[in-house]
Amino acid sequence: MEKENRKFKITFNSPVTLSFTAICFVVMILNYITAGASNRLFFITYHSSLSSGFTYIRFFTHVLGHSGWQHFIGNMSYILLLGPLLEEKHGSKKIVIVICVTAFVTGIINYIFFWKIALCGASGVVFAFILLASFTNFKEGELPLTVILVAVIFIGQQVYEGIFVQDNISNMAHIIGGIVGTVIGYNLNKKDRQLDYNKS
Repeated sequence: MEKENRKFKITFNSPVTLSFTAICFVVMILNYITAGASNRLFFITYHSSLSSGFTYIRFFTHVLGHSGWQHFIGNMSYILLLGPLLEEKHGSKKIVIVICVTAFVTGIINYIFFWKIALCGASGVVFAFILLASFTNFKEGELPLTVILVAVIFIGQQVYEGIFVQDNISNMAHIIGGIVGTVIGYNLNKKDRQLDYNKS
């Protein structure tokens, strides 16, 4: 018998994750072509006038812009690692919601409380994904030890660095992203468990 020839093909397995990564890449290219002008106009949120429509757009689009290739590669590595797993578990629409909610909440908080800080990058989304992923084995009435450890290690580190380390990293976005991921992760998995229970 002849062996069956199996052909391998590349599949577009996670549309939201891959599209988000591709858009961020295009934004990075535009940033270099325009010498930073595109980021300043569309992909960095800061305390600009509320009479400008761009202010409201940037509340969401700031997660697409990055300060440089190292910043971009670091964030996209996590997005591409965690995104497909979360998208398969929760569905593409819910991952879009996670990204949009994280972007909006971090953008609003940065606007209100950090007037002199310009914010860009998907770090908040990364931390939302990390905390969301830690709820994978969540059961009603239980708090997974992995969630506690992730919260202590990642959120604790951001609080420490925010107080004692002076750098250009927005620890606020990381912390808020983690909180958003925790809240959404808890609610999504709670609903999933209830659906499974109703089906049985």
